[in-house]
Amino acid sequence: MEAIEKLKQIMKDAKRAVFFGGAGVSTESGIPDFRSVDGLYNQKYDYPPETILSHTFYMRKPEEFFRFYRDKLICMDAKPNKAHMKLAQWEKEGKLRAVVTQNIDGLHQAAGSKKVLELHGSTLRNYCEKCGKFYDIHFIKDSEGVPTCSCGGRVKPDVVLYEEGLDNNTISEAISCISDADVMIVGGTSLAVYPAAGLLDYYRGDKLVLVNKTATPKDGMADLVVQGSIGEIFSQID
Repeated sequence: MEAIEKLKQIMKDAKRAVFFGGAGVSTESGIPDFRSVDGLYNQKYDYPPETILSHTFYMRKPEEFFRFYRDKLICMDAKPNKAHMKLAQWEKEGKLRAVVTQNIDGLHQAAGSKKVLELHGSTLRNYCEKCGKFYDIHFIKDSEGVPTCSCGGRVKPDVVLYEEGLDNNTISEAISCISDADVMIVGGTSLAVYPAAGLLDYYRGDKLVLVNKTATPKDGMADLVVQGSIGEIFSQID
């Protein structure tokens, strides 16, 4: 496949590549997508998932929030797939500078990636809103109702909910990496979620690669578009 060969050559020459990824990177690990036909947004709940995962809902109906959160967002059995592994390999080889991800599952780190900028936080981190004490994912999974700290405070997942702003330090670091990148690979995202998708505007290089199962609004700007499963595509690159 000509596109695969072109991508191989691009990565062979890369020195400061940055990968920007979305839900499609994790669906091959069995983690549900939010916006696909069979994603969370199209499943039946008392409230739409977008409502449940909002800051307002979290504050008003915390028990209902955590019931959904445990059921749908904690995926303890998920393992890194070929895309995660290839990105970790490229970083180890000195080709990839950073992974910027919209995912909250920690699979990039599980695959061995060191520089992972998590725009929307992580289900692996949880903290007491009152005293700041840290709790791991098992604490949330094994708790019932609204999880509470030993001090009595509520324990909140370190995940960016709708209506909440992204972490400024993470955004700044992502912009710095993207601005300095010689290659930008975007994978597994429809590029529909802002402000995250707007980070592409900071890329100044001439090798923008889009890897996704469907077309994106940025396809016309790309130097290379590869359509298909990102895990399968990356596994074909030496």
